[in-house]
Amino acid sequence: MTSVVFVHGTGVRAKSYEKSLARVVSGLGRVRADIRVVRCFWGEEHGASLGLDGASIPVRSKNRGAGGDEVLDEDDPLAVWALLEVDPLAELREFAEAAKARRGGGGRAGFAPGRPDPWQAVADTARGLSLAAVSDGGGSLDELVADLAPHLGPAGGRVAREISRTLGGTPPADGIEAIAARAVYALAVQRAEGPHGDEEPLAVDGADRDTVVGALTDQLGGAGRGGFMAGAAKGVAVRALNSYLSPLSSLAHTFRGGITEGAVPASGDILRYQVRGAGVRAAIRAAVRDAVASGDGPVVLLAHSLGGIACVDLLAEPDPPAGVELLVTVGSQAPFLYELDALTALRRGEPLPGAFPRWINVHDEQDLLGFVGEKVFPGRITDLRVNTRQPFPRAHTSYFAHRRLYELLAPELPA
Repeated sequence: MTSVVFVHGTGVRAKSYEKSLARVVSGLGRVRADIRVVRCFWGEEHGASLGLDGASIPVRSKNRGAGGDEVLDEDDPLAVWALLEVDPLAELREFAEAAKARRGGGGRAGFAPGRPDPWQAVADTARGLSLAAVSDGGGSLDELVADLAPHLGPAGGRVAREISRTLGGTPPADGIEAIAARAVYALAVQRAEGPHGDEEPLAVDGADRDTVVGALTDQLGGAGRGGFMAGAAKGVAVRALNSYLSPLSSLAHTFRGGITEGAVPASGDILRYQVRGAGVRAAIRAAVRDAVASGDGPVVLLAHSLGGIACVDLLAEPDPPAGVELLVTVGSQAPFLYELDALTALRRGEPLPGAFPRWINVHDEQDLLGFVGEKVFPGRITDLRVNTRQPFPRAHTSYFAHRRLYELLAPELPA
């Protein structure tokens, strides 16, 4: 039986690793029942932490925002999702502002006594949204639904209040259904990741996200689904993003302490690896040794992000662990670090050792932390491109929720 040693990347701790490991076990199990997945969790012992409780972080006393000239393509769904990652209600608020502008900026239009307010109907529907009927039979979509289900009610309630507050009593306008659905989804994801949830990034495939949003849109009425945005919603996201460019800079400074502490596992692990990486490589070596000892088949290293760098460093050492037949790096910076002459065991210009195993490198073009290697190591590495349909940085954390990854790997894994 082939053993796949799963090596995580930067910023991962116990809870997050268990979720990622479960996704890998499930994903590989669907395409190759003969695969045994082996743990390699190094984050707790060898990961970074602020040992002095953040004493090095300066306190900013005054906000200084900085403007920007960037614009958003209104037909680019990745740009819209990047905006909703920052503020799930931004698009909805801009829709309300556009509705006010169309009626000349005056007060609420009002309705005759006894006449139902169409926005109240939308708000009531938002409060009762459900994903009970959304399923793919035990795959990544079901995992996403399970992650979001506890948070869907509060998210729908928040969107309902925003609709009632900003649109109640105004004439109806096209396009609210999809905008409200995206807001509910983005809020549910935000809650699932913290402070009410796991406080870990959800690995979400873009196709699963779109399925969930489509189901929510249908429940809200389904109007205006001819494109990503339609009717009165056209251009809403453009204005929303542009209005956020300046405030985002000052907000980042205001919350620098929390942002820095939250980023320590991700960025700190990388920095710590550069000078204390031997412990990570030793953990991978031990996992490979255990997999060889307990199995009767070939060993594959499946490594994400920083884990891929560590695996390349380990396999390029003079005494690499025996038994590894295939290295699969996912969203890894190893080729980039080689070009920078920043790998530990291999200098720029040196070829991969002759005993280095076959190497497959998986990347998503939207993942700014994923690099290609075929031109860096000609004839020694195969690049495989996937499309999770997620903006960065979520594209970097969503590989293992993407079905196509496992379909591409299935024929490549040794028997």
